[in-house]
Amino acid sequence: MLARHIIAPPPAPIYSVHIMAQSDNSSIQEQDLRALEVRVEELIRACAHLKDENKTLRAQAEMLSNERDKLIETNAAARTRVETMVDKLKTLEAES
Repeated sequence: MLARHIIAPPPAPIYSVHIMAQSDNSSIQEQDLRALEVRVEELIRACAHLKDENKTLRAQAEMLSNERDKLIETNAAARTRVETMVDKLKTLEAES
């Protein structure tokens, strides 16, 4: 028989109501504002990092696209040369 483990959900949080003095309330608001300010600064840094990364990736994509275009051109030129050689060989074979 397989043992089954039942995982119970965590207990619901118990909220208590506190009556705060005006100074406590403003202190919490200042803490909330500071936390928000820190988070906004983190988001600004993350945005700047992503912009830099995006710029780098776009440059790499452009470079790879140019390299691909050159390789396609080189391949086409090589194909043309091979076809020309094949045609010359066929001509030489037909003449002999």
